[in-house]
Amino acid sequence: MMNFRSAVTVLFIFFLSVVAKAQYTMHKMISVGYTYQNQSFGEVGGKLLFLKNDDVIYRLGGSALMGSAGSKFAIMPKLQADVLLNFEKNVDFYHSYYLLIGAEGTNKYIAPKIGVTLFGLLDLAGGYAFPIGDARLNGKEMKGLNVNLTLNIPTVFIHDMFK
Repeated sequence: MMNFRSAVTVLFIFFLSVVAKAQYTMHKMISVGYTYQNQSFGEVGGKLLFLKNDDVIYRLGGSALMGSAGSKFAIMPKLQADVLLNFEKNVDFYHSYYLLIGAEGTNKYIAPKIGVTLFGLLDLAGGYAFPIGDARLNGKEMKGLNVNLTLNIPTVFIHDMFK
C-alpha cells in the first residue's frame, strides 16, 4: 500500500509542478467507460484537463471501477494521469486525434498505458497491469492485459445542453 501512495504522490507533484510553471486552462469532464483487467469493469468518474496550447494536453482523473470479481460485486478506486500529444502546432480543431500516454493506479495494481483519443473525448488505450504486492480482488489477481474504452463529457457541454 505504501508503494501505491508513493507513486500517486510523485505523479500528483509532477503534474502540479507542470501546471504551476505556465498559465493553463482547466476544463472539467465526467467520464464513463469500460475497463478490462482480468475482469470486466464499468467506470464512472471525473477528470481535469489542463491545456496551454493544442499540441500537448495534460489530464488528471479519479474514478470508480465497478464489476463482478470472484462472483461478488466489487468497487475499486482508480487514479490516472495522461498526456495527450499531437505534433501539429496551432491547427486547433482540424486535428482530431491525439496520442495518449499515461498511467493508472488502483489499490490493487498500477498500469502504464498507451493509446489514442479523438478530440480528447473518446479514448482507446491499452497497457499491462502490475499488481501491488500480493493484492487480490475477491481472490482474483489483478495483473496482465489492461484495456480501456472511455467517453469523456465536458461539463460545459452538459450545462449548455440543459439551457
